[in-house]
Amino acid sequence: MQQSKLRNVAIIAHVDHGKTTLVDALLQQSGVYRENQEVVERVMDSGDLERERGITILAKNTAVSYNGVKINIVDTPGHADFGGEVERILKMVNGVILLVDAAEGPMPQTRFVLSRALEMGHRVIVVVNKIDRPDQRVHEVIDETLELLMDLDATDEQLDSPFLFCAARQGICSADPDTLGTNLKPLFDTILDYIPAPEVDLDAPFQMLVSSIDYNEFVGRIAIGRVERGTLKQNQEIQVCNFHDPDNVSKKFKASALFEYIGLSRVPCALAEAGNIIALSGIGDVTIGDTVCVPECIEPLEFVKVSAPTMEMTFSVNDSPYAGKDGKFVTSRQIRDRLYRETLKDVSLRVTDVEDSTDSFNVAGRGEMHLSILIETMRREGYEFQVSPPRVLLRTIDGVKCEPMERLVIDVPGDCVGSVIEQMGARKGDLLDMNPVGERMKMNFIIPSRGLFGYRNDFLTATRGEGIMASVFDSYAPFKGELERRSTGSLISYETGVSITYGLYNAQQRGVLFIGAGVDVYEGMIIGMNPKNEDVTVNVCKKKQLTNTRASGSDDALRLIPPRQLSLEQCLEFLADDELLEVTPLHLRLRKRILSNDLRMKSIHSKKNR
Repeated sequence: MQQSKLRNVAIIAHVDHGKTTLVDALLQQSGVYRENQEVVERVMDSGDLERERGITILAKNTAVSYNGVKINIVDTPGHADFGGEVERILKMVNGVILLVDAAEGPMPQTRFVLSRALEMGHRVIVVVNKIDRPDQRVHEVIDETLELLMDLDATDEQLDSPFLFCAARQGICSADPDTLGTNLKPLFDTILDYIPAPEVDLDAPFQMLVSSIDYNEFVGRIAIGRVERGTLKQNQEIQVCNFHDPDNVSKKFKASALFEYIGLSRVPCALAEAGNIIALSGIGDVTIGDTVCVPECIEPLEFVKVSAPTMEMTFSVNDSPYAGKDGKFVTSRQIRDRLYRETLKDVSLRVTDVEDSTDSFNVAGRGEMHLSILIETMRREGYEFQVSPPRVLLRTIDGVKCEPMERLVIDVPGDCVGSVIEQMGARKGDLLDMNPVGERMKMNFIIPSRGLFGYRNDFLTATRGEGIMASVFDSYAPFKGELERRSTGSLISYETGVSITYGLYNAQQRGVLFIGAGVDVYEGMIIGMNPKNEDVTVNVCKKKQLTNTRASGSDDALRLIPPRQLSLEQCLEFLADDELLEVTPLHLRLRKRILSNDLRMKSIHSKKNR
């Protein structure tokens, strides 16, 4: 039978195409808020990092009612590094709303999420968003989206997907590309008419696939998923099994609490029916991909295989001279427990112990953004550690060493095309095609993932800050050969102490400084960048020698250039192979692996003499 009073839909799109803003508008127009209730923008981005960066990191569930039908909505991340969230969420829904920016058109992540939805046979509603932009090009974007659907081998039914035209910030939508609507009623109606109601069997034994995990200090882990069949009552006995480990069946648990989604709240319920998205507590060590069943019928559901990580970094205990000054959690056991705990809710993350060391752990993820969010989250929780430069994970396919390749879309002003193509060539990138869009040029490249390490700053410089770049994992291809990671060197502190204006004044003539006066530094710490491709040791703790000779105004002549403050992502991009990033709750310090200047020089000379 069909649950005609229920629809499950996910909103998918490239980063910054307006998913969370559209959910805001849907919530407002469905009557979730009271008339006098203060409404927060991007209410679904509940995490501090999500609100600061303006991106969605974790998929969120909500539900609205329209014409007596409950619509479960899942807001998914748009950034390629959080694609694991998108893949598993698609298992919970019966259709998707694909958002496409009316100016940018389909981007790399649009292709990725749409291909996953089409593979699972989902119906697609295409919503062209931001039609109120002055640079919108709606009709060209419609053609580009249809070409993408054909390129991804969409079925005839999927090619006939309805198109709607929306300005999510204004909360308006229409079926005509040349007219602005008055509200989101056309979108609500299309969801009810086009997205199928879930097919369910209420009389069959209960079965639910866990697609997401939440955590609560009071009840522990909360399993979130769609009920595939049957019904579940509160305090009913359940067991957990897994498709990839069928012999490992858990002991019996009681469903101590059941919740369903209404608006922005998780509301307790006494009965969960097939087709609905619910949250369930009472199971100790449940994880994503597990199947929750009743003891009388243990049948695991197949779990969608999440794409493997493509990049790895080594997290290790902080061993700098200032170790332990800022952090609350500094030991290898605390760092290890935290990393393995993260894998329980992030299916795209892999953590392994380093064989030769008890203080280091290899952490593999989808990209620099994926791992930098984990680093930032841990430092805010009070952890202190150090990380290595990111490195790609190589594979051997048919006896050939292969590396991950990215599909890169670059949108730049017309007069910057030459310099960008030159940079791409140096980084082993292959140009697929280029198309003019007004006075700008849109180019598609296939480039090794490692070719993008540290490229963002060079790209912004080459395009005077006007360029847009976005990439998504494409495939594995034969190794392209060695390429230079960085064309600049580092300015390295000569001794431990406090930076002095006099020492910094002399050091800034050698390059760009990352620190100002009065900063604690140590031997081997990186305090700036040398424009030449060589490391230079500088003494920023050096004081001016006092003499009995004074010249008028000579002490006032020391003018320091303001230091360049690096963000976490910029620090990770800057790292060379022999460098580390020290991460504490209060500081980000770049440093050499070998801190002692004498030992580092000996190591360099011994490598040259080999």
